[in-house]
Amino acid sequence: MAKKVENDVVIENNDKNTKSSKNKDVKAQKKAKKDKKEKKSVTKKSKEMLSELKKVSWPSFGKVVKTTGVVLLVVTICTLILFGADRLFSWLIFDLLLG
Repeated sequence: MAKKVENDVVIENNDKNTKSSKNKDVKAQKKAKKDKKEKKSVTKKSKEMLSELKKVSWPSFGKVVKTTGVVLLVVTICTLILFGADRLFSWLIFDLLLG
């Protein structure tokens, strides 16, 4: 135990209590700093994101429509090829081999 003399009054402090209260104070300060830092980081990240979005080269509407048409065409062709292959194999298996 540590004894402190203030104005002719002896104050006894338990070292464990003093350390734990200091630890609590330090933890509270760190948490406050972390919360403040997180708030700043969210704001900072949002500003960085917006600045990056301004740098993006967005395609024109016409280019988007053309690219979408190409994608739909390729999907349709692949669907027809797979459908044809499925029909061919089902005809071969069920009609010729088992039929």
